Amino acid sequence: MRTSVIALTLLLAGTAFAQTPAAPPAREARSAQMMENLTVLLDLTDAQRPQVQAILEQQHAAMKAEFDQAKAAGTKPDFSQMKAAHDQMQADTLKKLTPILSAAQLKKFQVIEQMEHGHFHHGGPPPGGAPPPEQ
Repeated sequence: MRTSVIALTLLLAGTAFAQTPAAPPAREARSAQMMENLTVLLDLTDAQRPQVQAILEQQHAAMKAEFDQAKAAGTKPDFSQMKAAHDQMQADTLKKLTPILSAAQLKKFQVIEQMEHGHFHHGGPPPGGAPPPEQ
């Protein structure tokens, strides 16, 4: 009897576990949360959201492809090469977003990008190119 109860309990637990949907990977959850945040911060319309999301996904894929290519080649790019590639990708992204976002939304996006990439935390200039305040 005891063996039957244990077997039944394990069977029910296995069934419940098998029916539990798998949680999305952390990266996908982060991407979804970032898109939610952008939607709110930029006040994206229902029409703008999928367009912006597609452009940002393309940017991410391009960055990943470049990283994978450098890794496969066994070369280690120097800082200036990485910065130039990053700056070019950001310029391409802004060019693609320009017809979709309003001027105010585009400016907000640029500020968010600067904050996200740590330009404020690493002593880089604030938006608008003004030098950081002296202390």
